Amino acid sequence: MFSEPHPLRFLRNLGRSREIAAVFLKHGFGDILQQLRLDLYMRWGRRVILRERNVPDHKETRARRFRKALEDLGPTFVKFGQVLSTRPDLIPPSVIQELSLLQEHVRPFPSEQVFRALEEEFGRPARELYAEFDPVPVAAGSLAQVHKAKRHDGRELAVKVRRPDAVREVERDLSLMTELALLVQRHIPEAEVFDPVGLVNHFARTIRRELNFAREGRSIEEFSRLFRNDATIVIPKVDLELSSEAILTMDFINGCRIDDREALAALHVEPAALASRGARIFMKMAFEIGLFHGDPHPGNIRVLPDGSIGLLDYGMVGVLEDEQRELLVDLFLAITHRNLNRAVELLLAIGQPFRPIDAPLLRADVRDFIENYYGVPLERLKVGRMLSDFVGIMLNHGIRCPADLMLLVRCLVTLEGVGRDLDPQFNLAAELAPFMERVVSERYNPRRMVDRFTEEARLLGGLARDIPRYVGRSLEKLSKDELKVQFEHTGLDRLITELDRSSNRVVIGLVMASLIISSSLVIRTGSAPLWFSIPVFALSSLLGIWLIYGVFRSGRL
Repeated sequence: MFSEPHPLRFLRNLGRSREIAAVFLKHGFGDILQQLRLDLYMRWGRRVILRERNVPDHKETRARRFRKALEDLGPTFVKFGQVLSTRPDLIPPSVIQELSLLQEHVRPFPSEQVFRALEEEFGRPARELYAEFDPVPVAAGSLAQVHKAKRHDGRELAVKVRRPDAVREVERDLSLMTELALLVQRHIPEAEVFDPVGLVNHFARTIRRELNFAREGRSIEEFSRLFRNDATIVIPKVDLELSSEAILTMDFINGCRIDDREALAALHVEPAALASRGARIFMKMAFEIGLFHGDPHPGNIRVLPDGSIGLLDYGMVGVLEDEQRELLVDLFLAITHRNLNRAVELLLAIGQPFRPIDAPLLRADVRDFIENYYGVPLERLKVGRMLSDFVGIMLNHGIRCPADLMLLVRCLVTLEGVGRDLDPQFNLAAELAPFMERVVSERYNPRRMVDRFTEEARLLGGLARDIPRYVGRSLEKLSKDELKVQFEHTGLDRLITELDRSSNRVVIGLVMASLIISSSLVIRTGSAPLWFSIPVFALSSLLGIWLIYGVFRSGRL
């Protein structure tokens, strides 16, 4: 059902609404604001711009100006841009490239607020909770900052503390983003390809998960359990006694960044072996476990002295269901065997078309895609380039891909880039192939086939059991003339609502006009006492104010 934008939300957050309008005007997006019927905010924004003497640089690309606008709007919008950069199935490559450059410029919040947050969460001061606590953060982000500490038993800890006003500010910006997305959906039909409301809803789920540190702690514990017997990866242990939704306490991982070549040389770690090890860990997450780290950039990967890999920041985690994993593997196999019909079928099974598909053109594009990569030696195959081309086909044909699958694509592209920086000869396809073969062989495992057959038989048995009851009910209703066929006209609800609203306003306007005219005539001729005429005039005025308020609230003033 189509949701209506609510201008009163803009009024409740008047200062932030004006700031958003000013920033977009500053970067040359006044035409968009005008299309969204935000003229009032545009006037406020222009005053701010004129006062600050900022002039948009129209020589810059629109994508770059959009990226700068998000940076100026602060942490929530920066994170929104980062989430947008994971959706190449919806966002053009030029915009994706700019959004990948988004950086957070966030100052740490004062240590007094950190100590206050710890005491509010656990009821005791930091000096009692920890043997040592460094008030200077080792890292600061838009949602939280990390401090180094020690337990009373000497264990080194990393304490992640949520910013005091993070939840309130994020919810305020999410409310405004939702209203803006609804306005875009309503007034800019060509933006349908980007699914503005769907993108904002996806972002809202993502950032709310990141704000809940208890959820992140559970994710870390799950990864620890799944990799408890793997010595090549180090996952921090969560201290549950010192963790909550706003505080996350875990082991501090001492190690160097994976892209620090000098530190790696000092540790005598072979870059090629490190790249291969990191790829195997990630492939195991995605294609064996179905749960993978959603942001494997160099800043979240540490290399320990023994060559093992430590992963940081589990706020973004992707899930690859068994069905999605098998569809993805089947697609690779279809490309490998030049099976055009199967590749097109799988493409439509993986994604969801939001507009009519031009079947001949889609087949032609998939055929070209297969020809470009068929027969390419494994050592020369660039997985990132292949996945980007595949996503480009989906974008061109209006096919949306599940968010977690797009997150996986982005992770694979990032992982290939990290691996090639370590070792120019690194080949992600060679690391990916054994896991895909394992998925295929597991599919034909006798035990799994028996389990699947048993499940399907159970479903069929339940259906066979229910069919007679449903047929009996239908025949009974038919014999009693109670069988009804219901038709639903889609898209008419909004039209009916608008017609009803318009007719109500016309009636109120006529009544108001008649009351004003009649009361004015009565007052002028003096045929009725003032104590009667003035209340009638006041009533008509109130009706007029109510009518103006209703029109303003609808967003069509």
